[in-house]
Amino acid sequence: MFHHIHPYPPYIPETATKLIVGTLPPPRFTTGELKEGDVDFCYGSRDGQLWTILDKIFGLNLKFETTAEAIEQREYFLKKRGIGICDIVASARREKVDASDIGMQEAELRDLVVILQQNPKIDTLLFTGGNSKNGPEYFFRRKLKEYNISLELVSNKVPRIHKFQLPENGRIVKTVSLIAPSGAANRAVGSLASYKKMKAEFPEKTTIDFRVEQYRPFF
Repeated sequence: MFHHIHPYPPYIPETATKLIVGTLPPPRFTTGELKEGDVDFCYGSRDGQLWTILDKIFGLNLKFETTAEAIEQREYFLKKRGIGICDIVASARREKVDASDIGMQEAELRDLVVILQQNPKIDTLLFTGGNSKNGPEYFFRRKLKEYNISLELVSNKVPRIHKFQLPENGRIVKTVSLIAPSGAANRAVGSLASYKKMKAEFPEKTTIDFRVEQYRPFF
């Protein structure tokens, strides 16, 4: 069984007020067998869409290549905007070596409650996926149970927004469950009434355009 270990430690600048939370990058990032167009950094898969979305929102002119410059561009952006990245899964086991969340077994989780306590400026968690099994919100809820903390619904409109209170000082943290920035999530995007409305009005727009508009207010 493949031991899928997260290759990157949390990247949390001192300026961070927001934290992007996903699960695991594709297995090739664990083995170091990157493809042309991959960036050796968080969300660096050439098949992923997070950096494409952020590039469109902020006009970053990012490079999508396996170079130090591509990494430095992303680090500079995160520091400047006060955004950190800390995927919640430290490692998992897989029978099939792929990037699916549902295929993860025996997931070992990073303790985001402790990480939030160590980074007092962070007031928002941006989940790159929702509460479906083995998604980032799903695992975060599991971790919160260990602290007897629950999420309180703020908005049930997609992307769903919750909030919770940290035990040590009563600090309120908001969570936003964005649609996953992956090709696998395109079917879910296509089923949304808001996406269908956008396509009816603007047939040339894509699922990435839809995510750009969904992500923009939260970044």
